[in-house]
Amino acid sequence: MPKFIHIGEIAIAVTLKDIKNVHLSVHPPDGRVTLAAPTTTRLEVARAYAISKLGWIREQRRKLAAQARETPRQFVTRESHYLWGRRHLLAVVYRDAKPTVSVDPKRITLAVRPGSTEAKRAEVMHEWHKSLLHEVIPPLIKKWEPRLKVRVKGYFLQRMKTKWGGCNHRAGHIRLNTELVKKPKDLLEYVVVHEMAHLLEPVHSERFVDLLDKHWPTWRECRAELNELPLANAGWGLS
Repeated sequence: MPKFIHIGEIAIAVTLKDIKNVHLSVHPPDGRVTLAAPTTTRLEVARAYAISKLGWIREQRRKLAAQARETPRQFVTRESHYLWGRRHLLAVVYRDAKPTVSVDPKRITLAVRPGSTEAKRAEVMHEWHKSLLHEVIPPLIKKWEPRLKVRVKGYFLQRMKTKWGGCNHRAGHIRLNTELVKKPKDLLEYVVVHEMAHLLEPVHSERFVDLLDKHWPTWRECRAELNELPLANAGWGLS
């Protein structure tokens, strides 16, 4: 369990790990601050380090506070929806048939039965999002298994409130957030690689960073882009 240090109004969760360097992070959406330090680090030393970075912490929190957030979707005509990083306008049509979703370069068309509720429209869209992800994720896993020399025994899609993905390295499973369907495909691939790398190294250690540096050298830029894109009502991270 992390220990906490407080600098003014800022609470910082400090975790001691088998790493060489200190890692200070400010997480969306609300500016939660974490500090990972080598196992031998005294709490007073961690506090001094955080104080030296106080200006940077406050600047990152300011940027997050100003960052765009998606308003709740109502799944109505002319509402904006994102697919693979591109903005589309939604067109809702009503017909007495099985619900369907289709897409063209500018528009997503959601066809539902007359009288369908907002919850039903949201469910149809979510199932469509999952079907799109199921089309693209298996080829990505197949591409990266020989490169990373790992085997993914299963992957799961789900709504997640606080993470883009997750990994159960013991079971050989990875989890991916269905919100990734809204992001550019290269960012989805980065998250897949990130979680597959956890099959080799379960924690965010120096070895894990080395793996990402080797296999996805621009991972820091991808992480920053994920954090800079419009947030949904909850914030996201990676594990």
